[in-house]
Amino acid sequence: MLQLNPQTLKKLRRFRHIKRGYYSFLVLAGLMVLLSFGELLINSRALLVSYEGELYFPTYTAFHPGTDFGLDYDYEVNYRDLKEQFAKDNSGNWLLMPFVPYNAYENHAPGGIFTPLAPNAEQQHYLGTDTTSRDILARLFYGTRIALIFSIGFMLSVYLIGIAIGCSMGYFGGVFDLLFQRLIEIWSNVPFLYMVIIIFSVIPAAFSVPTRIVILLMVMVLFSWTGMTYYMRTETYKEKARDYVAAARVIGASNSRIIFRHILPNVLSTLVTFMPFTIVGAVSAITALDFLGFGLPPPTPSLGELLKQGTANLRTAPWIVTSAFGTLVALLTLVTFVGEAVRESFDPKTYSIYR
Repeated sequence: MLQLNPQTLKKLRRFRHIKRGYYSFLVLAGLMVLLSFGELLINSRALLVSYEGELYFPTYTAFHPGTDFGLDYDYEVNYRDLKEQFAKDNSGNWLLMPFVPYNAYENHAPGGIFTPLAPNAEQQHYLGTDTTSRDILARLFYGTRIALIFSIGFMLSVYLIGIAIGCSMGYFGGVFDLLFQRLIEIWSNVPFLYMVIIIFSVIPAAFSVPTRIVILLMVMVLFSWTGMTYYMRTETYKEKARDYVAAARVIGASNSRIIFRHILPNVLSTLVTFMPFTIVGAVSAITALDFLGFGLPPPTPSLGELLKQGTANLRTAPWIVTSAFGTLVALLTLVTFVGEAVRESFDPKTYSIYR
């Protein structure tokens, strides 16, 4: 069982006493749980189908052709139409649909023309549809999930590279430190946006959407890890002069053990403090790239793509930009509140008295 030391427990208690950050953390945690099971809330597939005495669970299984439920086609069932058909037949068959019976890629145009539709509770478009008649709530929901997963992957990758290189620079120093400082200075001067444009202009269109997302993540990480190295270099350089590092050397501890088992736990407060703000930066960056057309490949749902649609149709469909902007502001505000609370709870100056 994991045992936390008294100092860590004290910092966690401080965090709980900062109500704004603590409640924001609870809201974010609840949102992550909802996003993890999003298909049960927003999906065009039925949650449960009872047909001829048998139960089907289409949400997390392979698609069912219409012939499985007595229809005259062999492509995937339209479960909204199937629900109406069951109601007409009055045969005892039934199905249960999610709260929002649309997926993020589905075009639903009752009039046959793809056009933005205002919010309509009767049709279950609670935030309306976008310019191609896709449900905005579904696009926002899955776009937020992709943005958070992308930003967490970005944060972990940046931390992995930044910690490894920064700790090595601070611990070994000398020529190794000078060499990497010059390399980082050179690499930091390469323009990020131009590189994204060049890379995505030469990526073959045949690449799958997940592959293109991974490439975008790698490009963003390659241009973002340098900042973390300076923090880790400074902290490691300061910690290696302390007595516990000298004691570890005396008893024969290896360099890797000293760095990762002794120094790194003592600079953990720096890492934890920057985590929320790294996520904020990643969400803002991917949203900006999507807005410019160099982010997630279409038709991937994203906040930036909805903002782009909303600004282009500000007068005719104001609900698009209102929904996207409100979601982005709420998400970034919650993460920022958590980051402020973490920074304050891990700040020794706030809770120390110097005599």
